[in-house]
Amino acid sequence: MARKPLTKPRKSASQERSRATVDALVGATARILVKEGFDRASTNRIAEVAGVSVGSLYQYFPSKEALVVAVVDRHNRDIMQFVRGAFADVAALPLEKAVRAMVAVAIQAHRIDPKLHRVLAEQIPRTGRLENVEGFNRENYALFRAYLEGHRDEIRAVDLELAAFVCVTSIEALAHTAVLHSAQKLSDEAVEALIEEATRLIAGYLN
Repeated sequence: MARKPLTKPRKSASQERSRATVDALVGATARILVKEGFDRASTNRIAEVAGVSVGSLYQYFPSKEALVVAVVDRHNRDIMQFVRGAFADVAALPLEKAVRAMVAVAIQAHRIDPKLHRVLAEQIPRTGRLENVEGFNRENYALFRAYLEGHRDEIRAVDLELAAFVCVTSIEALAHTAVLHSAQKLSDEAVEALIEEATRLIAGYLN
């Protein structure tokens, strides 16, 4: 039975110089994943692109899988910072306007480095760290549920946990497929049409 790869960093970077080294390694990993793929992302190759020694790499990361997890965490932090701000902005909006804004935000979030997003979605199972994605999803569900709780008078009687799961999963699937798996880059008109139809879908389910 194959041993699971080590995915936890060896140590955290506390000084400015060590943080710069870690940032260079994580950035190099992201670039290699996009341009060359997971299989080419050896620790030697990552160190070379980052401009650091392999020994320095191993001071912080025990494997390339640990570096991929660090890329996932950084990418998710960027997206969640964007999403949290959006939910704060729509908290007081009526249902249809809020849903429209949330769909638009989901599409914009998937447009944050979409090539990297696609690679990470494909490679996360190989790192053995699916809990990173699950934690990301749980926060999305909680944010959406909080909005529904504050707008009970606008929606039908429904279990809020289930409704949040259905809505977030539907919006995520639509945005993910449209942005990452479309044959060509979405035009502004196509994005607007998708937002309109997805809003009808989610608002209709909740009404």
